[in-house]
Amino acid sequence: MEGLKVTNKDLKAFVRNWIRQNEDRLIELIQDLVKIPSVSGEEFNIQEFVYDVFKNMKLKPEMIIPDLKILQRDVDYFKTTSFSRLGYKNRPNVVATLKGAGGGKSICLTGHVDVVSPEPLEDWTRNPWGGEIEDDLLYGRGSGDMKAGIAAMFIAVQALQQLDIQLKGDIQLETTIEEEDGGVGGNLFLRLVRPKVDAAINPEPTYHNLGVASGGVMYFRVIIKGVPAHAATAHFGVNAIEKMMLVVKALQDLNKRRQAAISFNIVEEADPRMKGHATTINIGTISSGDWPSTVPAKAILETRVGWPPGESREEVQKQVEDAVMSASKGDQWLLKNRPIVEWFGWYARPHLLNLEDEFVLLMKKNITEVVGEQPKFAGGSAGLDTRFFAHRGTPAVTFGPHVQRIHSFDECVSIRSTIKVAETISSTLIDWCEVSR
Repeated sequence: MEGLKVTNKDLKAFVRNWIRQNEDRLIELIQDLVKIPSVSGEEFNIQEFVYDVFKNMKLKPEMIIPDLKILQRDVDYFKTTSFSRLGYKNRPNVVATLKGAGGGKSICLTGHVDVVSPEPLEDWTRNPWGGEIEDDLLYGRGSGDMKAGIAAMFIAVQALQQLDIQLKGDIQLETTIEEEDGGVGGNLFLRLVRPKVDAAINPEPTYHNLGVASGGVMYFRVIIKGVPAHAATAHFGVNAIEKMMLVVKALQDLNKRRQAAISFNIVEEADPRMKGHATTINIGTISSGDWPSTVPAKAILETRVGWPPGESREEVQKQVEDAVMSASKGDQWLLKNRPIVEWFGWYARPHLLNLEDEFVLLMKKNITEVVGEQPKFAGGSAGLDTRFFAHRGTPAVTFGPHVQRIHSFDECVSIRSTIKVAETISSTLIDWCEVSR
């Protein structure tokens, strides 16, 4: 081919063809990742595996343990639940860089290796750590959220290496911890210690839509104290559960008012079922009482509030606290023994990218070319690691495969859609970072 000009379009066709021809390699990598249990807090074994993958790619991987002192200085820091239980010992992030020849834009491919618990196991019809395949679906905890996406970004880079396509810009590769708990020791820490990039892709599952936003997420608990008594003389005591019911009603009323007032087109257009539900206050747990014959003297409610871009954390906090305190109106006990509100765990700011950003438009074009249809914009209902890039001025998108039942039993991912994700990522790397030779 000496003397012939090879265009980006030609190179992208070569790379996409290599990915399709190496489908078995992609499938095996997803299965290897799924077979390693990696519930948040227990990420070491899978990160050791990723480290070896990077070594086999002739990269120079590093394991980076979060430094709490650095994290605590940042506006987005909060103490995650997994850190509260386990700290950060033996919980590394793994990073590597495919160096470019120079003169091109850089990019980060990032994904989290932690998954939620597969419990209750009796609901599964397959081994949650088995990586079993039926037709186009690969099953297992984390298969969709988000080990298939991680495998896709690895294969996209391997395709460039195997075809000896060198780019001008650097490609940062990373797998992070505790995203399911908020990503503080994972993606946030890496943004504080790694070189800034010009763009980023996070292959979280998006059903081939283009994620350009994340929602704000906060956790809070409400504590109410009562007075214990024997059930036979319950009127001598104060039932904390009954008082908590007043708080639940106040939060339900606030949720209805917020849902009637708040909308977010990106969420609702990507999934019409989300209309009227762009924001949610979810009662997650209630604990109280010792046994049926004692009036419970304490009740604890734990709740998640989520909202799309448009409000600050402080504004939402005030609404919640005002609603909880409003439950005391007309109740003599609560007027004298006010509910206690504590904020804990997730404390995430929402974000929204500029929809006309150069990188957003490039991703939209490449998705359309590879998938065969123009993607919808998505995001804004859940907290995502991409927010840590966006809040620091880096356009970071989510784009991932079709999945079913993430965070539920029999989680699975479409293999064909994961191949499309790898093809799209590889095409974007060629366009964005530019080809050196």
